[in-house]
Amino acid sequence: MKPLSEIIEEVESRISAACAASGRTRGDVRIVAVTKTHGPETVAEAIEHGFTIIGENKVQEAEWKKPLCPSGAEWHLIGRLQRNKVRRALEIFTHFHAIDSIPVLEKIASVAEETGAAPSLMLEVNVSGERSKGGFAPQDVPAAVEKALSLRNITLEGFMTMAPFEPDPEKTRPVFAGLRELRDRMEAGFGARFPELSMGMTNDYAVAVQEGATLVRLGTVLFGERPKARVQRSVDAGDAGESGEGGGAYDRVLD
Repeated sequence: MKPLSEIIEEVESRISAACAASGRTRGDVRIVAVTKTHGPETVAEAIEHGFTIIGENKVQEAEWKKPLCPSGAEWHLIGRLQRNKVRRALEIFTHFHAIDSIPVLEKIASVAEETGAAPSLMLEVNVSGERSKGGFAPQDVPAAVEKALSLRNITLEGFMTMAPFEPDPEKTRPVFAGLRELRDRMEAGFGARFPELSMGMTNDYAVAVQEGATLVRLGTVLFGERPKARVQRSVDAGDAGESGEGGGAYDRVLD
């Protein structure tokens, strides 16, 4: 595998070209370095190379990993958050990309009020309509936005989606355009700003940037194929349902 510095140059070149093609600037897009199943040494290397956002899929994995990593980066939970993990998650993460239900919104706001946390949230939207994917259906997003705006101690920053895997990334364009258009409608309807669009992964991030992504979730393209997850403690009943590799309706690869 190439040195990370060379890989970053290639990724940066593609993002810059995608920004130029869509009339945007490179500063409009940030990379979430997804280190799922990689060890603290990978996180340290990422931070050393200038990444300021670390993305993890599971609360349990981040609990043991983060204390072993250098400081200086934001930690984003990009996987599904269960209600019974909210308190633990707020001790680790400042940003949450995949909020997919109103009960989870309410739980986050409640725990944030108790603890003094001030998390930033994105609503996951199932733009493609795939049954295997989580997230709000587009028609349910207005009610979720209304609820989020009514809650204290949280900030709704925008929206997240996953496109179907396509060998031809161009075929993912309607999904990303659909999320951007939905965001624009929500801003107009609620008179509020939702600046973040978390969309685009290793296979399709250039297309996502052209369609307005502000956060791209990149793991494999940066760090290579994932090693098997490291088991640091017994998995409790709730962890089995978190987004990640393995069985379950919400097990998804998010980079």
